[in-house]
Amino acid sequence: MIEDSFPTRCRWSSLARLAAWAAALLAPLACFAQESPADAHARAKAVREYGKQGGSDIIPKLATYLADPDLDVRIEAVKAIVNIGTQYSIDPLIRALGDIDPEIQIRATDGLVNFYLPGYVTTGGGLTSSLRRAGNAVKSHFTDTNDRVIDPWIQVRPDLISALGKVARGGASVDARANAARAVGVLRGRAAIPDLVEALHSKDSPAIYEALIALQKIHDPSVAPSIAFLLRDLDDKIQAAALETTGLLQNRDALPQVRDAFDHARSQKVRRSALEAIALMPDASVHDVLKNSLTSKDDVLRGSAAEGLGRAKDPADIPALQQMFDNETKSGPRLGAAFALASMGKLNMTTFGPLRFLVNNLNLTAWRGVAKPYLVELARAPGVRQALYSGLTGATKDEKTGLAEVFAASGGADSIPLLETLSHDPDADVAQAALRAMRAVKARTAH
Repeated sequence: MIEDSFPTRCRWSSLARLAAWAAALLAPLACFAQESPADAHARAKAVREYGKQGGSDIIPKLATYLADPDLDVRIEAVKAIVNIGTQYSIDPLIRALGDIDPEIQIRATDGLVNFYLPGYVTTGGGLTSSLRRAGNAVKSHFTDTNDRVIDPWIQVRPDLISALGKVARGGASVDARANAARAVGVLRGRAAIPDLVEALHSKDSPAIYEALIALQKIHDPSVAPSIAFLLRDLDDKIQAAALETTGLLQNRDALPQVRDAFDHARSQKVRRSALEAIALMPDASVHDVLKNSLTSKDDVLRGSAAEGLGRAKDPADIPALQQMFDNETKSGPRLGAAFALASMGKLNMTTFGPLRFLVNNLNLTAWRGVAKPYLVELARAPGVRQALYSGLTGATKDEKTGLAEVFAASGGADSIPLLETLSHDPDADVAQAALRAMRAVKARTAH
């Protein structure tokens, strides 16, 4: 008995200390549970006041309220942390992604993106700006604009991408999952590709769509086969996005399915997306589709057909493309023909040349978004870049900034001297665009 008593006392002593520690840890929550709604209201008000102080030093205090049992208090805490928005906000916001409430997940997601892409929250990149709460339900609305992405030299914390990926595949609501998938795309979160692929297998169209667009932005061709099952999806929006993604990721093995989607399209949206995919990866098996669509009554189909023939680079198509460029009255198809001719070697920068036509359209708000991607693709070739350099003489502000963005995406070491000169342009916007482009080129060519 004497020999056994000491270890027994030790065990009871250890249990007592453990119980005391647990009681101390849970005491605040027990107090919260006994408090009235007025107490929760007071804490929410206190959080708002803390938030008004701003500064990184208040973030640890705000972070303690992310564990508050009252939802309104937690919402106020995450809002305040997002508004402060320094690097010290990242850890608490990652923690907030684990909350069971969709609004908190959405706000934390957008706040994390906002750190790397300032203005994301206020300009409606995510869902924060459209959040509306009705009881336990959260209503929100995505904007149609989903073309944002961080600059290529920006490095995002891996644990942040991992946390967003978990929300994308298993968030608290459809909107929370879709919003996280969008965020992964904006941040080029390659590590979250498995989560995005899992999201493709959900039954929620918004999450599937945002996952597809995110995969487009990350642009990893190895994931393309994982998308093939959506090429026959019954939702036109999903099918169209899957077709576009298949083309962008160059899944040529799926060309028969893409052609079938074009031949049996349920809507013009799907038909356009199918031809766009074909145009991005043309080969002999679909040449007739492109050639026949060159005279389609649909402007978008004519433009896609022209650019597809330009990528195919069959000299026999040049007369038809030249005729289209000379006679086409619609800007969209004519831009496609200009791209095709430039792709096939017509690089003169004379007033009526196809490459000059593409550059001129950088001045037009309506067509800048079409001309610039064409120029980005063309400028991957050194010969095209040399032609574009000569076009900067006497260029307008919009042409200079547009071409700086083109070189940022496709320029080589040969672009740096020209961008250095452009960075001293008297127009501040041009100079800034050139500096950003120079940084992007240096980051890319350093590897």
